[in-house]
Amino acid sequence: MTTTHTIVAEYPAVRLLIAGEWRAAADAGTLDVLNPASAEVVGQVARATSDDVEDAANAAADGFRVWRAMSAVKRALIMRAAAKLLRERSTQIAQLMTLEQGKPLAESRGEILAAADIVDWFAEEGSRIYGRIVPSRSAKAQQLVLREPVGPVAAFAPWNFPVNQVVRKLAAALAAGCSIVVKAPEETPASPAALIETFVDAGVPAGVIGLLYGDPARISRQLIAHPVIRKVTFTGSTAVGKQLAALAGGHMKRVTMELGGHAPVIVAEDADIERAVKATAIAKFLNAGQVCISPTRFLVHNSLRAQFVEGLARYAGKLVVGDGLHDTTTLGPLANARRLEAMETLTLDAVAKGARVAAGGARLHDTGYFFAPTVLDDVPRDASIFNDEPFGPVAAVSGFDRLDDAIDEANRLPYGLAGYAFSRSFGTIHRLMHGVEVGMLWINQPATPFPELPFGGVKDSGYGSEGGPEALDAYLVAKAVSITAY
Repeated sequence: MTTTHTIVAEYPAVRLLIAGEWRAAADAGTLDVLNPASAEVVGQVARATSDDVEDAANAAADGFRVWRAMSAVKRALIMRAAAKLLRERSTQIAQLMTLEQGKPLAESRGEILAAADIVDWFAEEGSRIYGRIVPSRSAKAQQLVLREPVGPVAAFAPWNFPVNQVVRKLAAALAAGCSIVVKAPEETPASPAALIETFVDAGVPAGVIGLLYGDPARISRQLIAHPVIRKVTFTGSTAVGKQLAALAGGHMKRVTMELGGHAPVIVAEDADIERAVKATAIAKFLNAGQVCISPTRFLVHNSLRAQFVEGLARYAGKLVVGDGLHDTTTLGPLANARRLEAMETLTLDAVAKGARVAAGGARLHDTGYFFAPTVLDDVPRDASIFNDEPFGPVAAVSGFDRLDDAIDEANRLPYGLAGYAFSRSFGTIHRLMHGVEVGMLWINQPATPFPELPFGGVKDSGYGSEGGPEALDAYLVAKAVSITAY
């Protein structure tokens, strides 16, 4: 079979968006962008200065005054126009995403099309932000509750889903009538810039959306503390999320946190084993396992464990690892050298503590950040991979005999973002529904994080939602109004 390589347009010089203007950093500073498939520099992104951050925040204040005064119907028209442009440009944006992030082109394009659906859904939902009339105790008075936009938003997004992690924040903020300053990832800057460009081209007024890149710690400190910003939303590690939440709390800013996870998979004794293997394999190796809701701790009833491990290893063995721009690739590189080193360390630790490598287990290729899709069997609970989020293409399997023990293990860690379970028994499903402590639980299926569903975690995995009607609540404030007639 001949492998073809997609021809990608020249990588753009990625700039900042401030007050409706695409511009270089105030000091013309830039950062290199690497292709994780080759570890080579493919371009540069502007590195914002303190003056740039100040300008972006002030522009957001101006943009908020304009955007909040616009009717929800008109805002929705602009958002739907952006979604249309996003679909039309999906092939080009997907190429940029694969070049800078590594995932196969099919996954990149799927992410962009899903982002367009998210924008459309929030555009419609923004037209359904209702207040209420409260019966008054006096015949001369009328009592109302209004729901109004909280104000300018500071959003911080990671590199693993460069478009979707931005669009969940962007679409919810805009639908609620807020302006937003996005601090997008420096590792993958071109695709979120292309996303935001669709909104600019669709007619979003100047200042409603700002885009920054640069030193994450410096920008977050300045932006969160800025008096203009009234809401903070962050997706990333639990450790950084706690720091930003504390900073926001010190300035009385409301916060949405979508943080790390370590998703358990419980395969009960009566599970459909073929369904369990297929569903979890798809979810496990999506984006090379660099997904916050990726299944990571596989808890399989001992009567099914050998069959499950064999099926998962067989699936892993069929994956084609390579440059995401090659049409035959089904698993791309890890994002950077740190992730590659982490996979090697976690695998060696598990093996040293008694785990068996059923598939993969080693670095691949001489260049780039490639790691073989890996399945580890009989992993002890004290192995690092059963306690620290792997964020890579490594599945760790452990057995159980009692369902209660599996549920206890699923809940043992402080994380509670996502979970998966498989059973044919309604009684077992009911126990799992109410027993597993996560914000999202998928039973007998892969993950389906549709925009109409809540998306968020519990415990150390954060709070608030980035999906469903619940996502809009964090961008709105309730105002009580009581009117008495003369």
